[in-house]
Amino acid sequence: MTLLDIAALLLVVAAGFGALNYFFLRLPNSIGIMVIALASSLVLLVLDRLIPGLGIAAHASDIVGQVEFSDTLLDGMLGLLLFAGALHVPMAELKRQAPVIFVMATLGVALSAAVMGAGLSWLTGMPLLVALTFGALISPTDPVAVLGVLRTAGIRKDLEIQIAGESLFNDGVGYVAYLILVALAFGTGSEEVTASGAAVLFLREAVGGLALGAVLGWLTYRLMRRIDDWQLEVLITLALAFGGYALAERLGVSAPIMAVVAGLLTGDVGRARGMSDETRGHVDAFWALVDEGLNAALFCLIGFEILAITLDADMGTTIALSLVLALAARLVAVAVPLILLHPFRRMQSDMVPIMTWGGIKGGLSVALALSLPDSEWRPVILASTYVIVVVSIIVQGLTVGRLAAWLAQRG
Repeated sequence: MTLLDIAALLLVVAAGFGALNYFFLRLPNSIGIMVIALASSLVLLVLDRLIPGLGIAAHASDIVGQVEFSDTLLDGMLGLLLFAGALHVPMAELKRQAPVIFVMATLGVALSAAVMGAGLSWLTGMPLLVALTFGALISPTDPVAVLGVLRTAGIRKDLEIQIAGESLFNDGVGYVAYLILVALAFGTGSEEVTASGAAVLFLREAVGGLALGAVLGWLTYRLMRRIDDWQLEVLITLALAFGGYALAERLGVSAPIMAVVAGLLTGDVGRARGMSDETRGHVDAFWALVDEGLNAALFCLIGFEILAITLDADMGTTIALSLVLALAARLVAVAVPLILLHPFRRMQSDMVPIMTWGGIKGGLSVALALSLPDSEWRPVILASTYVIVVVSIIVQGLTVGRLAAWLAQRG
């Protein structure tokens, strides 16, 4: 199949599943599409077991394999999704919650990766560095999944901003930590990775991505101030998201952080001072459509990705332990930073449970797991990651709003 064939098939299937969800399941759109895609994949696997001669699952798996999920997300969708998500996060609210977001996106990710890695290594015998790599790729909350769920969850505004802001920034921080740990664990570029080298790499990626996003966002704002043509201005924002992401990867700085910062600046300063009312409306509508379309395609892919993943009974214990550890690691990643900030900020009693349960994993973790080098531990890490992501999106995504409402009633 050509790239055009695959893209067309994916869009048609996602649109069809979206319609089925609208008429029958009535779940949040992205989650509903993923549930239908996952159910369809499981039906194909069952049919393949019952009638092996048809080779249905093998054919479907070949099609899914051609999509190259990791490359499609990391090099294609992610920049646009992060830019679109950041575009609609209010900067003023984000600044008010900045201390919590900063500590959660840095210390929180480190604590989660450490708890996940140390616990899994101790319980299963997985080499510590390999387990820490797994911890790094599964610890960040996925901004695509989180923002998709928060739209319909009904969580109070301050918590929504904290969870959304954390997911936008811990995504980039976790990705950088993953790059360092995968080099240490699997020897990819290990000759360059010393303690000081890892620190330099982290600063270059994180600070460089932030600086590049700020510069490109500011230059785009200055350009758009001099233009009053909504078609051109929409095109400029698209060029910023696509071109800036590609430039960041070329320069060796964090492309996800660049996309978030550029999106935040465009959504705050650019929308308020650089766009007319007409342009603002068209930019918002365009990026809402991009966000919804790519979300639908991504969640559809996540549902179908089970066809490309090996799930053996022998992995059951490790997968179950990983599920429990992922939730425990998230609890530590939330509770410890909030306890440290408690003397300086008033914390409400529902913050820990809602932020713990609202820490939804998503496609980024699956993409990073798929990009791991071949090793004896890769299949079980990939299977565990997939199960954690699916359970997180379906179970936590559909119940976090109910948890918030229940806690509000008790309070």
